[in-house]
Amino acid sequence: MNTKYILSSIAALSLMASSCGLDYDPVSDYSDVTEGIENVEEEVIYKNRADAESALTALYEDFRGNQNQLQLDFLLIGDVHSDNAYAGTTGSEVVDPATNDLNGTTLCVNRDWNYYMLQAAKCTKFIVGVESVADGSLTQAEINTMRGQAEIMRAFIWFRMVRMWGNIPIITTVPKDITSDNIAESYESYFPAQNTEAEAYEYILKDLNDAMANAPEGTGDKTRFSKDVARGLLAKIYAEKPVRDYAKVIQYVDELTARGFALNPEYADLFAVDGPVKDGFTATMLKTNTPESILELHYIPGSGNWADMMYGRRYADWENSFSWAKWITPSRDLIAAFDAEGDTKRKDQTVVYYECPWSNYYPSDNYAFMFKVHSEFSNIYFLRYDDVLLLKAEALIMRENPDLSGAADIIDQIRTRAGVAKLTAAEKSNKDNLFKAYVNERRLELACEGERWYDLVRLDILEETMAAAQRNDPGRLPMAVPFDKNSYLLPIPQDVLDTNPNVVQNPGY
Repeated sequence: MNTKYILSSIAALSLMASSCGLDYDPVSDYSDVTEGIENVEEEVIYKNRADAESALTALYEDFRGNQNQLQLDFLLIGDVHSDNAYAGTTGSEVVDPATNDLNGTTLCVNRDWNYYMLQAAKCTKFIVGVESVADGSLTQAEINTMRGQAEIMRAFIWFRMVRMWGNIPIITTVPKDITSDNIAESYESYFPAQNTEAEAYEYILKDLNDAMANAPEGTGDKTRFSKDVARGLLAKIYAEKPVRDYAKVIQYVDELTARGFALNPEYADLFAVDGPVKDGFTATMLKTNTPESILELHYIPGSGNWADMMYGRRYADWENSFSWAKWITPSRDLIAAFDAEGDTKRKDQTVVYYECPWSNYYPSDNYAFMFKVHSEFSNIYFLRYDDVLLLKAEALIMRENPDLSGAADIIDQIRTRAGVAKLTAAEKSNKDNLFKAYVNERRLELACEGERWYDLVRLDILEETMAAAQRNDPGRLPMAVPFDKNSYLLPIPQDVLDTNPNVVQNPGY
């Protein structure tokens, strides 16, 4: 399949977005889907520089405003669907991932597909439209810089999708309006089939390679889609099985290192809020735009995120929204993993205990809560240097000629920052032992940040890990369906299958 099209009709986009939930604090009513469209039969065109700049701003605003899919659901799949967390509350929306009972009607699966398709469509509309600003007021260099940012955002979205669903529709051009004369040729525009997983990665890499030539270099503002974000995404993508190239993982991590990225001296500073714990306050993040951050979102007083109330107490209003059970409850298995390492620094930023009115998974007087989003003013991270640095360690372990010493040095760097002992000689000198230590280190370093599930799938250790969790963790709910190779991908939403006959359900659902 060489060419795909953007779903540009307002009816189609409305249908795609219809199942998105928890629109708690929408950032903007602006829609760049229709702005500047004069004649979609020929091309989507922005009238002038102001239109194009506003459209790019709207892309960033839309991205910033969707904490539901980008962070909350990412944790549902990445941590609740793995051994890191329990569901928390008792609704099917969270219990289905916890018990491996996902299906085409699971709410988070539906709203995520719809959001990601819509956001990718908006990016595509911008990428196409910015090339033809009607009054010619943008230079080609300016066009390239703006397009590069949208390409990185689209690559980020597609990367999320391909890891979740495998075969996905890749939409890269703008269709004409359907008329009686072109209905046959336009059919595929509105009912696109899926590209293969391998084809999807090819498009993602094409976007990122173009962005590496044209996007702006990174600055101190880590909220922008810069070349550094592209480098971070490339490091992660080349660790994935369909396009695995460990030499390129190392290359892009080394480029980030040369650009000045490094571990923040204190792990806690990545998450801590400067303000009292309760009784109402105006606070800010203790640290933003650290050398470790590659891509993050900022939330300041007057424009806070709402994600914190989904996980625990609200620092700015201690009793607000604390009458119902929270999501993403850290598992006993995860807590035991921290305790086995004497890892109090990372545990204290991941798990907090409160008294609460429910006892779904722990006693109500000492209940564990996910703590990575401390407050409504917390940053939400999408890419950090510690993540890709550990992927370099994986590359050194798993490449054809392993460098166990180099990998162990990286893991020890991470462990030293966390205040835990360095690896033992037995771990450093044996590939299998070092690999197990590496997997555990990623778990502790990135706990409750959504990466665990994708690590288990990428490294082909899902079935054994989840079987062990089921045996050893007394707090886990019974599995509705055993984990197997069909569990690696999520189900395609049923409403997509019902409305688009060209989309095929993933095996096992």
